[in-house]
Amino acid sequence: MKPAPETAPYRAPAWLPGGHLQTIYTSLFIHVPPIATRRERLELPDGDFLDFDWVDGQAGLPVVVLFHGLEGSADSPYARDLMAHAHTRGWHGVVAHFRGCSGEDNRLPRAYFAGDSDDIEQMLRHVQAQHPDAPIHAVGVSLGGNALLKWLGEAGETAHERVACAAGVSTPLDLTAAGHALDRGFNRRVYTARFLVTLKKKALKKAWLFPGMLDAKAIAAATTFHEFDTLVTARLHGFRDADDYWLRASSKPLLKSIAVPTLVINARNDPFLPAWALPTCDEVSPAVTLEQPDTGGHVAFPSGPFPGNLDWLPQRLMQHFDTYRR
Repeated sequence: MKPAPETAPYRAPAWLPGGHLQTIYTSLFIHVPPIATRRERLELPDGDFLDFDWVDGQAGLPVVVLFHGLEGSADSPYARDLMAHAHTRGWHGVVAHFRGCSGEDNRLPRAYFAGDSDDIEQMLRHVQAQHPDAPIHAVGVSLGGNALLKWLGEAGETAHERVACAAGVSTPLDLTAAGHALDRGFNRRVYTARFLVTLKKKALKKAWLFPGMLDAKAIAAATTFHEFDTLVTARLHGFRDADDYWLRASSKPLLKSIAVPTLVINARNDPFLPAWALPTCDEVSPAVTLEQPDTGGHVAFPSGPFPGNLDWLPQRLMQHFDTYRR
């Protein structure tokens, strides 16, 4: 089996300048074909469930487990692309869906959030139980990246028991900086407004199912992440308000405690997180490799001639995994 090809440092194509264009064009116009998956449901002790979409590989070969971003799923272009690259190598791939993100509402008066390291642990434990003799490589994208990196920092050396190596892509490492960035100007009108459509729909359904827990009228009127996270995320998951949630759930302070080899990729022109909020080398452990290209947008990193492709990111991730196979 050939290793993944060497990838050059990322540079956006000249025909697609700027973080907003790279983010929006990649999301809307670069098509990634679907890949056949096998759905598996894990029933949880608390009465809820988690859904996993598997791409089965050859016995004994590594497993790539992906934790998706906000309102993402196995159908997200980055998920399809990474699963296809893993499948090409004969590896196993699996997208671990956060609660309520697999196409069916979860059962409990809770949802998912950027600091949900307990569910990361449950998902990784389940994946490991399915493939106890295979190396497991974990990738978190955006919100999923924050949850994964938080888990890695909290677990420290014991994370080696679950994963061989890990990666975070376009992770909002400082949720306060990211939240304020998304609640201003163009970001608020485009990205935040788009996310809130589905987030508010789910929250209003929770408000109807569990009377007295949530303020449906206030949720319907919310136009910022700060409002939504105060009204919904904080209330469902034990935080005082959005500020408390953003502070306590951010993964950036835990990067110094990560012991598993971990690649952290953030474009400096990512509209979701200002470049000044990115970590420096002295803010992370020796196990963490920071890659902060000047371009790439948010979970985008398009490459090639027009109309472009998404090959750079999965190739870079597979190269990282090859380095730390065990």
